Amino acid sequence: MFDLVMAKYNFWIYIVLMMIGFYAMIAKNNLIKKIVGINIFQTAIILFYISISFKRGATLPILTESDMHGHTTIEIAQYLNPLPHVLMLTAIVVMVATLGVALAIAILIYRKYHTLEEDEILKEAK
Repeated sequence: MFDLVMAKYNFWIYIVLMMIGFYAMIAKNNLIKKIVGINIFQTAIILFYISISFKRGATLPILTESDMHGHTTIEIAQYLNPLPHVLMLTAIVVMVATLGVALAIAILIYRKYHTLEEDEILKEAK
């Protein structure tokens, strides 16, 4: 059992990171702490997707001219799938944009209510 857990230690790290981010989103009242929690959660998901696309001993799917003419069969198992990496690059851009917009909204909320505590903002907004 211990060997199984240690063989997949990176997945346990991602789960812990996801739960830290989830806890920050749910339990904290400060808006900045919630935003940081969302960012931690998103980072854990990106790391998870990158790690599941790893294949030991594989290389990039770039064919040279000698590969095309010299070999008739190319084993597909020796190449990495670049799609998860490309999708996660897009997710990183979305994550940074979300962080920027969330912080800008937090600044506007602070200017209007002079606090970032969710309970105080809800009391004052009523």
